[in-house]
Amino acid sequence: MRIRLAAALSAVAATALLLSGCAGAGSPDASPSPSASSSCLLNAKPGKASDAVKVAGSGKDLAVTVPAGTDVDALTNAERTVVTKGDGKEVVPGDLVAVTYRIVNATDNSVLDTSAHGTDDQVPALLDPSAQSLFVVALECQPLGSSVVLAVPGKMMGSGQPPIVVYAQSVKKLPTVATGKEVAPVEGMPAVKLAKDGAPTITIPKADPPTETKIANLKQGDGATVGSGDYVIVQYRGVTWADGKEFDSSWKRGAPAQFQTTGVVTGFKKALEGQKVGSQVLVVIPPADGYGSQAQSGIPANSTLVFVIDILGTVPTSAP
Repeated sequence: MRIRLAAALSAVAATALLLSGCAGAGSPDASPSPSASSSCLLNAKPGKASDAVKVAGSGKDLAVTVPAGTDVDALTNAERTVVTKGDGKEVVPGDLVAVTYRIVNATDNSVLDTSAHGTDDQVPALLDPSAQSLFVVALECQPLGSSVVLAVPGKMMGSGQPPIVVYAQSVKKLPTVATGKEVAPVEGMPAVKLAKDGAPTITIPKADPPTETKIANLKQGDGATVGSGDYVIVQYRGVTWADGKEFDSSWKRGAPAQFQTTGVVTGFKKALEGQKVGSQVLVVIPPADGYGSQAQSGIPANSTLVFVIDILGTVPTSAP
C-alpha cells in the first residue's frame, strides 16, 4: 500500500489529528488548548514512541526505523520529537516550504511515501491544515531547517489505516509569487497590473470574448514542469469577462491554494499542465472549457472566465 499526499494528507486526516490533539475533554466542539504560539494548531509533544524512532543517513540514503516493541498504535495522540533544531524563522500553518520527508509503516518499517523524486529529495508543501495536515503537525512552531519525527496511531488516519511514523525537515521557505522572467503581453488579451505584493488587477478589453481557450505567459519560470494529475500550488485571481468582477481569489483569502490539475475546469487545466514552476499565466476560458450553462457562486451561466495564475510548486502523482 502507498499513501499518496492526496490520501495521507487529506482533510479527514486533518480533522482527526487537529481535533484529537487540540480539543478538550474529548469533545470535538471544545475550544483548542493554549499552545506555545498562538499560531500553533497542535504543537505535538515528544513521547516514548517518537523518541524511540531511529533516523540515519541523509538525502536519498535516509533511513527511518521504528524499533521492535514500539507500539505506535497504542498512542492516543500524535507524538513529535525534534531530531535537529533549525536556525530559521518559526514555521507556521499557511507557510509554503520545501520539505524532505519519509513516511513509514510503524509495524514493519516499510516505506509508504517519500520525497525522493527523480534527482531531487525535496517537494513543495503548502502547510494548509485542510489539505496537508501531517506536514502542518510535524513542522509547525519549529524553526525553519528543523527535522522532526512524528508518530501517529492508525486510528487518527482513518479506519483500517496502519500506524505511521513521519520524518520531515523544512528545508527552505518558497516564494508565494511567480518569480519567472517577464514576458511581453499578448495583443487582445486582458491587461494585467501587479500590486507590490504580487496581487494582479485584471482589465478586460472592449471586445468580444474568444470562443476558444487562450493562454499567454506573463512570466516564464524555469522550475519543474506541471504534469497531468499533479498537485499544483498556485496563487490566482479569477474575474468574469462580461464585467471584470472577481469571483474567486487566493489573494483575497491570504494564502496560496493547492489542487490536482484533473480536479479543475478544462480551461484551467490547460493553463497549468506543461507550464514550469515560477511562471505566471493569463488564461481566458470560454463557457465550453469552463462551467458552460451551469451558474456557479459569483459566476453567471455561460460566462467567459479570466484567470491570472502564479505557479508556485508542483508535486507529481507518479510513485518515486
